[in-house]
Amino acid sequence: MIHEYSVARRRMVEEQISEAGLSDQRVLQAMKEVPRHLFVPQLLIPRAHQPSALPIGFGQTISKPFTVGLMSTLLELKGHEKVLEIGTGSGYQGAILAHLAQKVISVERIAPLADQSRETLKNLGYHNITVLAHDGTTGYADHAPFDAIMVTACAPHLPPHLLSQLKDGGYLLIPVSAGDDQILYRYQRRGSEVLVEQSVSCRFVPLLEGVKISDAVTSDLSPTQTGETATEQSAEGDPLA
Repeated sequence: MIHEYSVARRRMVEEQISEAGLSDQRVLQAMKEVPRHLFVPQLLIPRAHQPSALPIGFGQTISKPFTVGLMSTLLELKGHEKVLEIGTGSGYQGAILAHLAQKVISVERIAPLADQSRETLKNLGYHNITVLAHDGTTGYADHAPFDAIMVTACAPHLPPHLLSQLKDGGYLLIPVSAGDDQILYRYQRRGSEVLVEQSVSCRFVPLLEGVKISDAVTSDLSPTQTGETATEQSAEGDPLA
């Protein structure tokens, strides 16, 4: 199963990532290796490598390939880092980060989705990523500080405690709402200063407090839904640029 769709992955990387100007070879190689089709519902496997976000249930999506490539590139990981991912989703972005960093802590507020992604990652042999059902708005202080933090949900402003969990020199990526739009920002700690860079317009689900347990949320992707109907629900990661 892992080696299936290898040609589709290579074309995805060449046509959607490389041709868009992203050139980090470690990111490109990770995206060629991680079996994206195993992180989407079976109904949508034929569409796994298309340039669009796809629903994974619970009102969430797997971000489109370019989004994953861009955000992974912006962290500038070298391989020795400890990374915090806020918003595990399907686990696909976490798998890419696991190729790029030494250790990944990934937190997901929807408990059954965390369980599902944890099982997928375990079955694929990823041992350097830990998935937890946890309120991502608080970060994860128990394992701080982190060399890098990636947030895959939109906040009205930068949660200040996230910066406090970031190592000096590290990058923090987060979509921030700007009126009716959302902008992906990259923050970097430089001693007592914080450098801010604006990236692309994007569309993510909101960053919410709390943890949803299994009896408090149900999947919104039933086997009878068509891909077109289900895709209309996607909101997590679909840059407009």
